Amino acid sequence: MALRPLHKLIEQLATQPIIFVGGKGGVGKTTTAAALASYYASQQKKTLIVSTDPAHSLGDVLNIRLSNEKTAVTPYLDAIELNPDIIVDAHFAQVERTITAYANPDMMPKIREHLRLSKSAPGAQEAAMLESMCQHLVSAADANYEHIIFDTAPTGHTLRLLVLPEMMGAWTDGLLAQQRRQAKLRSVANHLDSHNQKSNQKDIDNDVPNPFAAKKSDRWEQAVSVLEKRKALFRQAGILLHDRSQTAIVLVMTADVLPLAETKRAIEQLQDSKLPPAAIVVNQLITPIQADEFWQHRAERQQQLMHDIEKSFTKYPLYPIYLQKTDVRGTGALSTLLEP
Repeated sequence: MALRPLHKLIEQLATQPIIFVGGKGGVGKTTTAAALASYYASQQKKTLIVSTDPAHSLGDVLNIRLSNEKTAVTPYLDAIELNPDIIVDAHFAQVERTITAYANPDMMPKIREHLRLSKSAPGAQEAAMLESMCQHLVSAADANYEHIIFDTAPTGHTLRLLVLPEMMGAWTDGLLAQQRRQAKLRSVANHLDSHNQKSNQKDIDNDVPNPFAAKKSDRWEQAVSVLEKRKALFRQAGILLHDRSQTAIVLVMTADVLPLAETKRAIEQLQDSKLPPAAIVVNQLITPIQADEFWQHRAERQQQLMHDIEKSFTKYPLYPIYLQKTDVRGTGALSTLLEP
């Protein structure tokens, strides 16, 4: 498929409320995501851009200091750089509060130690980041944003984030099923307690305490309520991600061998998850005719690879961004990058 004019990308994504921008590290995905957000904001469309990339380069591109909280960049553009450490701490604090509600107090020191170690476990940051991402994803519509754009971490991390809602939903279902089995045991145990209290009232003080006693039912219900809310959040996020009228995935690459190979793998995995990309941006292109021998050689090499790119991605629209003379920073320069 031949390269399309870049302004057509703006038109293609104009009706997409949710846009994910991903790709191999160093190909310019943050600049592309920030350019999209800045352009839509310049058209007075209320836009939120959220960075899930631990590299924290979104603030550098927008030329403004960002944090884990929403920052107003312009009257129509808000930005957030999700901080994995802050999110993980908040996530595990919530887990501890939930466990404290029904766990034996004598067990809490060991539980706290386990939670502390779990913060460094593989997948802990991803799970916490996912929940935060899903919250922003679901709540953005309520905040009247016309676009919410996610500047994601390098490809592998992005793919895991995109498929995690289903995985986390299944995991939560397992916890809820376990809780329901325990609820049945409590019901039986409470019935036996009631029967024993009537028939053995004199010996009641000598009975072994029932671990499923009704006194904690409210606490169990609170824990279940937390799980049910998480399940609903992941389910809603999953529905949004798979709705092509709502969500578009844009992959960014350069005309180089390694980004080409990684983009091919990313598309295969996205297709397997029924999340095909909406478009591919080929960044840092060089105009074909160059006066300098080195740059002419680079331009010719890019043209060779562009033939491979066009043959490999016939199903997807391809958009070019040409190499700029200077760094593109600030909303003005970023929005101009995409103007016709």
